[in-house]
Amino acid sequence: MTGDSNAAVKVIGAGLAGCEAAWQLAQREIPVELFEMKPGEKSPAHISPHFAELVCSNSLRSNELTNAVGLLKAEMRLLGSLIISAADETRIPAGGALAVDRERFAALVSERIKKHPLIKVKEEIVREIPEGRVIIATGPLTSNGLAENISKLSPDKKMLSFFDAAAPIITSESIDMGNAFFASRYDKGDADYINCPLSKEQYIKLYKALISADIVPARGFEDKTVFEGCMPIEAMAKRGEDTIRFGPLKPVGLIDPATGKEPYAVVQLRKDNSEGTLYNLVGFQTSLKFPEQKRIISMIPALVNADIVRYGVMHLNTYIDSPRILDRFYRFIQDKRISFAGQITGVEGYVESAASGLLNGLETAREIHGLPPVMFSGETAIGALALYVSTGSVSDFQPMNINFGIIKPLDIKIKGKRNKNLAIAERSLKLIENIKSMPSYT
Repeated sequence: MTGDSNAAVKVIGAGLAGCEAAWQLAQREIPVELFEMKPGEKSPAHISPHFAELVCSNSLRSNELTNAVGLLKAEMRLLGSLIISAADETRIPAGGALAVDRERFAALVSERIKKHPLIKVKEEIVREIPEGRVIIATGPLTSNGLAENISKLSPDKKMLSFFDAAAPIITSESIDMGNAFFASRYDKGDADYINCPLSKEQYIKLYKALISADIVPARGFEDKTVFEGCMPIEAMAKRGEDTIRFGPLKPVGLIDPATGKEPYAVVQLRKDNSEGTLYNLVGFQTSLKFPEQKRIISMIPALVNADIVRYGVMHLNTYIDSPRILDRFYRFIQDKRISFAGQITGVEGYVESAASGLLNGLETAREIHGLPPVMFSGETAIGALALYVSTGSVSDFQPMNINFGIIKPLDIKIKGKRNKNLAIAERSLKLIENIKSMPSYT
């Protein structure tokens, strides 16, 4: 099915996926109408008026090729991703991770989108699926009216959902550096994290406080799932005394210069802006009531006087039953003028959301121009993610981060996980380079 290249594609939602999809289309000479309800209306999790707002962490996670999300970013760089380019330009130190100044990042993406001559921004809320070619990238907090109309596309006429949570942010000047130290795990990269060590006694007190603290009740959504990757720290703690000590508070690879030893547990803080005036508590996403957050954070010796400028919050995320209704291009099988991108499809994570927008925008543009699809294979991270989302054999579909487990394995055996992952990454990047060299790629 080809279309009129002069007809604008309607992209609903100017988050990471929507901006990436709009950019890929416009870069291929397809006009775009980008609909965004901000600044007139905001979801419960949004604050900034900018596009591509990072609601939870300011980290896009690992940049290394031996990590699946690092590979995904490398593929996207090769393909001219707007989101990864903006992230690279607004990067702040975070060891081997790609963390950004969230305000500068969102402002940069917004500026480039608004200045593109083929992208027309419409600041209005969309409540019904428009006519013509449309990409729905409304994210996990889709407005009620549109969500109701989208749910009608599902065989059982309803959307799936889960809870997501964000971590608190504090000021750097309120951190007691006499009880903290700068370091990156295993001394990898620069010492970009502030580490707040805990003795066994201090950890046990913190653990007991977490499992007994008052939480904000999830009224009306008690039957909804909490996605593992965004598990509130208090919920994680209830799984067992050592769960968070082997998770976000793990001390492995961190040596406290005051003792010359690994602490019993460590709360890590990561820069949230380039000036280093704000830090977020890594892995401390929470649904605790605000006074409880203040009380428990102050139990960490380095954070006794922490000035919390944004408390952790929890919100409902929704996603569609993609394996039953979408194809490998994120298109609605029953009506291929409609496609989806971002977390609403069940991809989980900033980079994954942008990657779905990239594939969607690129393939939609090729289809409109009458070109054959790229058909990203399962040997690439971009393709593997799309195939996971569209595979009807998935019996219990839940949001998924990119991982090497969903990428097609090698035909040969390679010893060592790191070596194997690197070989998979090298194979993938060669395939992406081949795609770029196609005569009709652009």
